[in-house]
Amino acid sequence: MKQRIYLETTIVSYLTARLSRDLITASQQQLTRQWWDEQKPGFELFVSDVVIEEAKSGDSEASAKRLEALIEIPKLAISEESLRLSEALVAGPIPPNAETDAVHIAIAATNGMDFLLTWNCRHISNPMLRRDIIEVCRLANCECPVICSPRDFLES
Repeated sequence: MKQRIYLETTIVSYLTARLSRDLITASQQQLTRQWWDEQKPGFELFVSDVVIEEAKSGDSEASAKRLEALIEIPKLAISEESLRLSEALVAGPIPPNAETDAVHIAIAATNGMDFLLTWNCRHISNPMLRRDIIEVCRLANCECPVICSPRDFLES
């Protein structure tokens, strides 16, 4: 059985965007594309309506590329349990202005994902918040997925 990955929006954004002039962003884009080509087939991928809505925003040409990349990836439901967990995350380690980030974590946790793949290091893959995110999930009787980036897969 393949392990299950929830793709947060930054993954598809980095996958489909024109190569950035910023060296760090360009590196992350390249790692994302390498992961997509080499690692993606070994996993079951999932997104949510939140990812789809975020992917729709911005430039229409870029949005179309993001949506095309996501077209065959199954969507996870945003359940009442997901909403309760996201509220608990916002009441705890995730700031109120990052509610959508809390929703991504909650959807992945309540749907039993093994991994949450993201480049969002501000609120999702933040080592200073990680322990508290895991604890909030545990208190909600959910196991927090491993929150990581494509780099983590390619360096192992």
